[in-house]
Amino acid sequence: MSTIPIANEQISREQGDINASELRDRYLSGLDAQTRDWIAADAATFLHQALSTPVMNVLSKTEGAGIYDLQGNEYLDLHGNGVHNAGFSNPEVIAAVIQQLQSQLAFTPRRYTNIPAIRLAQKLVALTPQPLTRVLFCPGGSEAIEMAITLAKQVTGRWKTLSYWDSYHGNGFQAASVGGEEHFTGGNGPMVPGAFHVEFPNYYRNPWGLTDVKAIDEHYIRQLEVILQRHPDVAALVAEPISATPVVPSKHYWERIRALCDRYGIFLIFDEIIEGLGRTGRWFACDHYVTPDVLVIGKSLGGGLLPLAGIVTKEEFNIVGHRSIGHYTHEKNPLSATAGLAAIQYLEKHHIIEHAAAMGTYLLEGFRAMQQRFPVIGHVAGKGLHIGLDLVTDRATKERAFRYAEQVMYTCMENGVAFKVIEGNVATIRPALTITKAQSDTILSVFEYAFNKINHHIKP
Repeated sequence: MSTIPIANEQISREQGDINASELRDRYLSGLDAQTRDWIAADAATFLHQALSTPVMNVLSKTEGAGIYDLQGNEYLDLHGNGVHNAGFSNPEVIAAVIQQLQSQLAFTPRRYTNIPAIRLAQKLVALTPQPLTRVLFCPGGSEAIEMAITLAKQVTGRWKTLSYWDSYHGNGFQAASVGGEEHFTGGNGPMVPGAFHVEFPNYYRNPWGLTDVKAIDEHYIRQLEVILQRHPDVAALVAEPISATPVVPSKHYWERIRALCDRYGIFLIFDEIIEGLGRTGRWFACDHYVTPDVLVIGKSLGGGLLPLAGIVTKEEFNIVGHRSIGHYTHEKNPLSATAGLAAIQYLEKHHIIEHAAAMGTYLLEGFRAMQQRFPVIGHVAGKGLHIGLDLVTDRATKERAFRYAEQVMYTCMENGVAFKVIEGNVATIRPALTITKAQSDTILSVFEYAFNKINHHIKP
């Protein structure tokens, strides 16, 4: 994991671009005075965080696939924090929420239920693969991860977990413990014990220099087997079926992991907070692979308007009625549920999942063609509208092109396309699933312009 020194501390590149770099300073200095004043006010008011201070800009509107700053400049947003599957400010979602507000049922106290929450739960049961039939909601993804792991521990009577290095599953102590990034655990003292980590299968960057996918899979799987042979009391394996980067595992890999979990009596928990609800060209990323024991969803579940997350699990695990594993005030919030159901209905009515698959293929083909012209693009990976460009200084060594990636990011931003860099060199492309072909062409042309503009010697 790469870091840069700042104020005697180290800032991780793992989750995003470096916001204290010379390039960020240069970008901020080019903004108008009004925007800089508001950014200064933000920095003077909020607690500073490595990945969000200073902010990049001040937004006045988010709509469709775009975000707008105070000067009215529009940017195609390829990040959206994962909430914009149905598009920002979706009019059908807004209309449903307004109607729900006007019905004077915007909150339901504990010990009561409401029809919007029930209908959303029923819809998720209908959409998720069988035999996932039981639902529990909560405000955010971190809490949903907590609920999923707590359920696994309660059902199995075990307390250890398996997950992956360089993964992010949230900021609660348990969620951060199963996450594989020191950035969210360092300095916090003892975390939740029993959290073991292995490497996520990365075919482009596998350390053995292999090209055969199954052979690579077996090397990575052996890491899990070594732990399980010595720690048979693992309760759950927590993973994104496709990583946030993204790295796309083979179906063979997840079939082998599913079999291992079954053999050892381990819960397979899939974190689809980012990848779920159409992002990968199917309703859920697990639809490309195997069915987990618990499916965790969030982000776009709130329709891009309200916080909402949850888990969907099997009937056989509905045996913890003597505990409260998700005792949240807004567990069955009717307003959030209304937004979530309206967003799902929009995706269904307009065939957005199929559209996302088609636009994803189009963009992947465009970037792979670009890869032939620009040696800096070491690798292109993705499923649906979940795409990553691994930028390198040398294709032979695969050295990560940190500064180049930042330069590309700011050049694209200046030309109306905003995205996030992960791991310091991977440009992540995750637009709204409603993105048009014309907007996809804009993305490709702006990236091509950025690659052409930046004078950087890259070895083919």
